[in-house]
Amino acid sequence: MAAASDLAFDPWDPAFLADPYPAYAELRAKGRVHYYEPTNQWLVPHHADVSALLRDRRLGRTYQHRYTHEDFGRTAPPAEHEPFHTLNDHGMLDLEPPDHTRIRRLVSKAFTPRTVEQLKPYVAKLAGELVDRLVAAGGGDLLADVAEPLPVAVIAEMLGIPESDRAPLRPWSADICGMYELNPPKDVAAKAVRASVEFSDYLRELIAERRKEPGDDLISGLIAAHDEGDRLTEQEMISTCVLLLNAGHEATVNATVNGWYVLFRNPDQLAALRADHSLVPAAVEELMRYDTPLQLFERWVLDEIEIDGTTVPRGAEIAMLFGSANHDPEVFRNPEKLDLTREDNPHISFSAGIHYCIGAPLARIELAASMTALLEKAPTLGLAAEPKRKPNFVIRGLEGLSVAV
Repeated sequence: MAAASDLAFDPWDPAFLADPYPAYAELRAKGRVHYYEPTNQWLVPHHADVSALLRDRRLGRTYQHRYTHEDFGRTAPPAEHEPFHTLNDHGMLDLEPPDHTRIRRLVSKAFTPRTVEQLKPYVAKLAGELVDRLVAAGGGDLLADVAEPLPVAVIAEMLGIPESDRAPLRPWSADICGMYELNPPKDVAAKAVRASVEFSDYLRELIAERRKEPGDDLISGLIAAHDEGDRLTEQEMISTCVLLLNAGHEATVNATVNGWYVLFRNPDQLAALRADHSLVPAAVEELMRYDTPLQLFERWVLDEIEIDGTTVPRGAEIAMLFGSANHDPEVFRNPEKLDLTREDNPHISFSAGIHYCIGAPLARIELAASMTALLEKAPTLGLAAEPKRKPNFVIRGLEGLSVAV
């Protein structure tokens, strides 16, 4: 185990944020677990360990189903952050069984393979329309013009959020997700709290409307399930909707722009993709692996565990490094090489275990639809300017991606 001072891992260093993968290689070479003092976390960089720990019930996304903050040796969040934590802590991503099981069972009805397959024509049509507009303009910002509006529209449609109400969804989501970064500063936390209040207030009103006039949407479905005996509190409904909106587009948006930026920097692979569109499904998987949109996933140690002879105590927090795991040479041949024909690709960009991404099949459809539309309608798409990377580590993305047709 290396000391923090010996590690190249620095989630606030612009050079690290630009390319964290060499630092991950160093982490993997130096051991299987490292205590990182600046965030008071234990970093786990190897694929085998990350994959196993995601399924290990001695870890949890929360500890409050078993311990108080005091029992667990942790300090309660500041009172001014309460609206964010109320919203966040009642979503299934931050719950453990039996609450997690109950809510996931209800939501999974909207994400069955059959339901998701039925969305394909709608997603493809919307992707085509967005790309048509981009081409007609001669180019633009791939993030704002295609990557963002596609998944936001799809998940908003599923939830039953009217088109006229959708403008604030992405800003609310971005502000809330700022709280998932390591040691977020005060201004970021304040934005997350404000967005949590505004988003919750909006959904509370929408849920009240759907109670009076149900529709063919997920919010109406959750209300109906509640009325039929599958109890969901109003807060659980609100938190579930926010989670689905945030998780339902955040990774897809970043995977789209990260992926195309990678393709522009690997012209041989882009040429191969343009020559053979049947590579699209494999390309989606490889781009998710190569530049992972969610770099880190946290878990609390509910019961003491041992990793490679190092005891990680109860009350500790483990940071599983998805980006590092996806570049582990023990699992991926030539991991630093982009290979759109890679067949054996067990990346963990969608997590694993009980918290495996419920929307992964939908995300794959969205990513494939936008990629196919861009390949078909904008075959000469190119980079118009070098993009600026967001100053975030956990959720990896770009401020924009300027392209020309």
